[in-house]
Amino acid sequence: MRTKTPMKMVLVSLLASTMTFCHTVPTVSQQAVSIPIDGNTYVTERTESKDGETTICLSSWFKVSNTGLLNLYIKTAPIKAETKLTIEVDGKKFKIKLNEDSTMPYFVGKVNVKEAGYIRIDMHCIESQNPKTIEWMIEGDAAKEPLAFVRNFTPYWGLRGPSVHMGYTLPQENVEYFYNEITVPEGDDKIGSYFMTNGFGEGYCGIQVNSKSERRILFSVWSPFTTDDPKSIPEDQRVILLEKGKDVNIGEFGNEGSGGQSFRRYNWKAGETYKLLTRVHPNNDNSTTYTAWFFNPESNEWEVIASFKRPKTNTWYKGAHSFLENFAPSQGYLGRSVLFSNQWVRTAEGEWIELTEGKFTCDATAGAGVRMDYAGGVKSGAFYLQNGGFFNTPTKYGTVFTRETKRTKPQVDVNKDL
Repeated sequence: MRTKTPMKMVLVSLLASTMTFCHTVPTVSQQAVSIPIDGNTYVTERTESKDGETTICLSSWFKVSNTGLLNLYIKTAPIKAETKLTIEVDGKKFKIKLNEDSTMPYFVGKVNVKEAGYIRIDMHCIESQNPKTIEWMIEGDAAKEPLAFVRNFTPYWGLRGPSVHMGYTLPQENVEYFYNEITVPEGDDKIGSYFMTNGFGEGYCGIQVNSKSERRILFSVWSPFTTDDPKSIPEDQRVILLEKGKDVNIGEFGNEGSGGQSFRRYNWKAGETYKLLTRVHPNNDNSTTYTAWFFNPESNEWEVIASFKRPKTNTWYKGAHSFLENFAPSQGYLGRSVLFSNQWVRTAEGEWIELTEGKFTCDATAGAGVRMDYAGGVKSGAFYLQNGGFFNTPTKYGTVFTRETKRTKPQVDVNKDL
């Protein structure tokens, strides 16, 4: 079943009539731009017929800044048998036939781009006859730079899509607790999404969609020893578990720094609002304790996820932030968003202070200009983050937003309820 991607598609109209099995090979100019399949293409549909054959749809995206004519070509690796493809741009279909052993670019057709933005190309074929497509090639007025697609960039990160962050402005006082509320809109809880709610300088806490049947609350603290291999951390720099909650799993993580990890499987639901609280407290032995709680609406109680001690660290809560990322490359074409509301901190002196200012930033995938579907800001009185789906309205890096004051102090007594 095809997953519909929520996006405002670029209006593209067909100039030439639909061509049936046309394999004319016009000369491709030196100005033609190559768009690699790797990093820009997803399997967006898989349909099995009654006779057992599976038809797939391979969808590619690229973003144009200019309007006008666009000539589209496809280039594949040599094939062993004649292959027929249906290629669709904005609902208009072209049919082409690939000849055996040919490596020449095949002319697909001409389109007229009337509006700058993302263009989607769908290639339909029988899975067993799927040719190894190397690249799309485009030329014409609409193909002039600047263009946005994954090139000179690691395809893995391009497929995952851009990660987006909201950093909250903290008061001058020493901050010990950070409180945040999170709502994932219905339909935006895509597999591979990590909605990180309570971030700090040395780790993070939030909720994930790990599969169709599994969701988690995750809490991790990095080791002060910089490595992607948790087994290489010296004994005196390992994050130590102090406490874990009911049904919480404890382990280590790597690849993006290393340290202690905890997670609890919990079937949180899109459309509902959840509350999380994290604490950062320096000890008297050059170590700092990090603890996370989740307010369980079923038990109506604050439940601890875990508590870790990080050695060689002496800090209060720094770098309060939230982020949204997709960690499943095959899901990077799907749109997702999240709302963060009612942020508060509790100082070391016991005063609750509301946070109303946030700064939007994004990762290297966005910074490199290979993906432009990222946004953040204020919506319905909450900070929001959005990525994926190839929408056309990115938010400027570093934009500062202010939400309205709610004055709804967290209903939690840290000395009694935790």
